[in-house]
Amino acid sequence: MLTDDAPIVLLQHGGLTDLGGKTGLAMLRYRHGPIVAVIDPENAGRRVQELTGIPRDLPVLASLREALPLGPRVAVVGLAPAGGKLPPALWGDVAAALEAGLCVASGLHSRLGDDPELAARLQPGQWIWDLRQEPPGLVVGSARAATLPCRRVLAVGSDMAVGKMSACLELVAAAGRRGLPARFVGTGQAGILISGHGIPLDAVRVDYAAGAVEQAVLATAHGLGGEGLLVVEGQGSLCHPGSTATLPLLRGCQPTALLLVHRSGQTTIQRHPSIALPALAELIATLEAVAALGRPGLTPPPRVAAIALNTAHLSADQAAAAMVAVAQETGLVCADPVRDWPGADRLLDALGGQHQETEAS
Repeated sequence: MLTDDAPIVLLQHGGLTDLGGKTGLAMLRYRHGPIVAVIDPENAGRRVQELTGIPRDLPVLASLREALPLGPRVAVVGLAPAGGKLPPALWGDVAAALEAGLCVASGLHSRLGDDPELAARLQPGQWIWDLRQEPPGLVVGSARAATLPCRRVLAVGSDMAVGKMSACLELVAAAGRRGLPARFVGTGQAGILISGHGIPLDAVRVDYAAGAVEQAVLATAHGLGGEGLLVVEGQGSLCHPGSTATLPLLRGCQPTALLLVHRSGQTTIQRHPSIALPALAELIATLEAVAALGRPGLTPPPRVAAIALNTAHLSADQAAAAMVAVAQETGLVCADPVRDWPGADRLLDALGGQHQETEAS
């Protein structure tokens, strides 16, 4: 419902400098289409690049009405708060957007379209896209993705919010620079908003979760041949006590390779510091053992082929040293694909993403 050319305004109340705004921050970094402004009363009067370091020169405004002269057509909720409910302070700007004739897109668990006061403001031609809804016609997974000719890379994380989606989008961009056919399967609100399609995995009943991933993978991979690359956005973590997402992703996409995403130096679950993370070698062995199950006998089990290391909190010298240390510890290619393009290229090489001309020669 959200097209690439639609000018959007991000409703980012309090989320420009906080992890709770990761959906909007991801859109600022990766959306190719126009963004006209960001709404964040706490930081009104400043510029996005100044606050975030993301190279997008946009104004930060105090209210939705201030953005209307800039010509937005869609207001996008850029927050991902705990519990997924619409913050009360943001409700007024959503209502103002609808009254001004804008459409609204939201990935929150609470559905804006179910709010009678908001729904009453809809005018002909407007829509509210509550993307976190279970799609119709789901079936139980049956490993059908294993028959696809394309390579399938699944990002798996040592924790939640370590940069799995960013690593995936950087891989797709690196493949595009090489002329390698590559497609992205979004499985969370930011990935779906950026790409315009995907499966909101955490809105799907657990019995159908693997089937929902399978359905999205088959649809996105249609027509993608053996030289193509399908990159599937990871969710959650096997290490997190509240996450159930990794298993249906493994079952549904039947990956040919895994990309481990890890925040440099992290030793415990971020929101549960009493829960220690295993050593990377132990985690890799566990991921590969689980990924080897539930697969047709003729398909080789996937391996962790590379590590995307999140070094955003480190200096350049610290990041370089950290990547060398992890590579030595695991024997795998390790790079930060968000920090620089060569990092994404090294990961792509490790995952088998050679240039088409190289493969043909």
